[in-house]
Amino acid sequence: MKTIKVALPEKLCIEVDNYVKNGWFTDEGELLRTALQEFIRHNRIKLTDQFMKEDIEWALKAKTSTK
Repeated sequence: MKTIKVALPEKLCIEVDNYVKNGWFTDEGELLRTALQEFIRHNRIKLTDQFMKEDIEWALKAKTSTK
């Protein structure tokens, strides 16, 4: 598993600590992994569409610049 070091604003740190202290998550890592998984799950289609559009735009620009 890869380790990522992240700096969080104080307000967010307090919220993370509260979720862990209240037993919603076993530790900060579990909370952050869950939050990231949910973000990716909710935004997967939107992000895929965005990446495809960017790829198409790049290909069209490359095609017109070679003419």
